[in-house]
Amino acid sequence: MFVRKKKNSSGSVSVQIISKNNNKYKVVETIGCGRNEFEVEQLLQNAKNRLIELEPNLFDFMNYNNQKLTNKDMRVIGDELIFGKLFKDLGCENILFKKEEDKEIFKALVVSRLLYPGSKLYLIDYYHIYKKRKIDKNKIYRCLDNIYEDHLKQNIEKCIFNHTNEKMNNTITFTFYDVTTLYFESESEDDLRRVGFSKEGKLARPQIQLGLFTTLQGYPLSYEVYEGNKFEGHTLVDILKKFQEKFNLSLKPVVVADRGMLNNDNLAYLETNGYKYIIAAKIKNISNELKEEISNLSFINDSTIHTININKELIYKEQNEEINLINKKRVHKKSLDIKQRLILSYSSKRAKKDKYTREKAIEKIQSKISKNITKSDLKLSYYAKYLDIDNTLDIKYRLNPKKIIEDEKLDGIKGFITNDFTLNPNEIIQHYQNQYDIEKAFRISKTDLKIRPIYHRLETRIKAHILISFVAYAVYKEFERKIKLSNVDVKFKLTFDYIKTMYGYKTLFGVEPLEMDEIQRQIYDAIYSKWKFGCPMRNSGGLVAYDEQFRTILKPHGLLTRDARSVERKKYGKKKARKSSQFSKR
Repeated sequence: MFVRKKKNSSGSVSVQIISKNNNKYKVVETIGCGRNEFEVEQLLQNAKNRLIELEPNLFDFMNYNNQKLTNKDMRVIGDELIFGKLFKDLGCENILFKKEEDKEIFKALVVSRLLYPGSKLYLIDYYHIYKKRKIDKNKIYRCLDNIYEDHLKQNIEKCIFNHTNEKMNNTITFTFYDVTTLYFESESEDDLRRVGFSKEGKLARPQIQLGLFTTLQGYPLSYEVYEGNKFEGHTLVDILKKFQEKFNLSLKPVVVADRGMLNNDNLAYLETNGYKYIIAAKIKNISNELKEEISNLSFINDSTIHTININKELIYKEQNEEINLINKKRVHKKSLDIKQRLILSYSSKRAKKDKYTREKAIEKIQSKISKNITKSDLKLSYYAKYLDIDNTLDIKYRLNPKKIIEDEKLDGIKGFITNDFTLNPNEIIQHYQNQYDIEKAFRISKTDLKIRPIYHRLETRIKAHILISFVAYAVYKEFERKIKLSNVDVKFKLTFDYIKTMYGYKTLFGVEPLEMDEIQRQIYDAIYSKWKFGCPMRNSGGLVAYDEQFRTILKPHGLLTRDARSVERKKYGKKKARKSSQFSKR
């Protein structure tokens, strides 16, 4: 056998493995097509590696049947069998890296984060347990330096977006956006790692901010990394611009976000660029006129919903980009007439919580009667709105009963602002409540995938870490989707333990999987929905299901023949027909 380059009419070059028998040439396997010299060289290297696997003595079955199996021959194959398949289904295996080994390490980093989440040094243990190989830690860090590039990130995002879009029948109607913070163990800051408001309570630790777009079901679409001290409301416009540039959506989805994104600049951008939005409203921070109108409404029970149409003039800031280039800001205030709907819902549980919070605040005020209240106390406290203070920050009146009564009238009421007049109020509330899925995405990333704390210092490695975690979460969600569709008879979190105990043994022609138990077989069927096996995987078909590349090896040797077995017809009138000898075409 030898390697051949074949020019195609399209201008590409195919790399093939050819066998010669009785002066007849036969294409054993086509490695792939390259459109430039770099791609062709990569394919030639892959073909040379493939030739080693296709040696004539590869199928020496006499030696195979008589070989003595040891623990060294055993392999854990669940990682490649399950998560490797999902990684391939997402399209990430088709991404071109600078080095082929970087692609292999990147895949291993993604899979290991699912099975053994932790620092990058955990990859050493992963290679030892699953691959029976050693890997130098310096090679891992060098790989991290090469992994992150803007075009590589965009290609991976496009693969995941296209896969998600296909599963959603090419209709992504709603997108959810939220921001979380990820802290570092180090105390030093730089341009990216900054001390800011931490959602995890790590106030003295430097951090970064992660902005994430997901679908209605929580499937990831895109992400961006921002400085740790950046206000989260200032990230929405930037990520929306990049989101539109990357995917060039003809039909813009409805943007659903929490109340941290509710500022005039964001609303002006959404309105002027044709985006529909659903954003939670800060009821207790709205204008006094709206407060009075809301307080006059009647909320009988939890199912009560009110709608208020709002016509208002939106004042927002417009920055001159040319001036910003020379480090000077010139801000122009502009106005925009907009129409909105304010949807109001009531919850008795929320009312009890609001009442409890207010009572605790009043108790705190009363405990500070004899103490001086400083300016810092007022900035960080939630009871300042109940006080009347003068310019010297001395308390004029200890409590303002009027403010307390006004606050009581708004207990249990939650508002949602939207510019979409096609959806009914129940749909708007339901869509916003589905934002729980993006909060779940952050929780999975932080707990199951252990995306934080981050131990890296260099910006490229930090961003590479986020990219690996993003792909790992996409694989996680696809795995979760298939498991739920197949109704696997075990708790979802336990499926990872079953994957860790899928074993195979090394043979002369690859890895032969061992027989699976019932739960493992259900997991396998869920992932390989097109491949339904009825017998243990100690067969050629199981090898092909494990790795599609085995097909070209097994087929020339007649090991992938079609099985035409079927249940023989009933023999009416014949005594004890079922016990008599049977015949079926094989």
